[in-house]
Amino acid sequence: MKVFAFAATSSRQSINKQLVQYATSLIANADIELIDLNDFEMPIYSTDRETEHGIPDAAQRFFDKITHADAVIISFAEHNGTYTAAYKNVFDWASRINQKVFQNKPMLLLSASPGPGGAKSVLTQANASAPFFAAQVKGSLSVPSFYDNFDMVSGKLNNAQLNEQLTAQVKALLS
Repeated sequence: MKVFAFAATSSRQSINKQLVQYATSLIANADIELIDLNDFEMPIYSTDRETEHGIPDAAQRFFDKITHADAVIISFAEHNGTYTAAYKNVFDWASRINQKVFQNKPMLLLSASPGPGGAKSVLTQANASAPFFAAQVKGSLSVPSFYDNFDMVSGKLNNAQLNEQLTAQVKALLS
């Protein structure tokens, strides 16, 4: 099995990157490809840019990674209650290749924030819109108060209930 995973943010110190790394560590016997969205930086999407220059190679590379994956895990950072600009831009460009960006892949959607909200606003949006872009969401989980619930030294959830929920979500993704 090949799993494509990423944090939907350009932050190099992202707690969502740490969460998605931990989630992928729970998968045995799989080829995990964990990318950094910074490697897919492109001009801000506009129809004018698309008409003048076409779709950037980075958008095609991102879309192709989904194509070649058996499953996808995304951990969403939340900026002002919604997607980060970095994720939204990559997604917008990829959707110009094919509106069914997620290509009927099974997906696990995660989110984390340092506060008690756990980035639930963006996770709710992602869950609601996913079917329109051909995602088969098998589970989702929000991790609130990240620094209280995640051991930064071991790189693991230290909240037993959240860890149990994440483990169950990962199993659901793979079934």
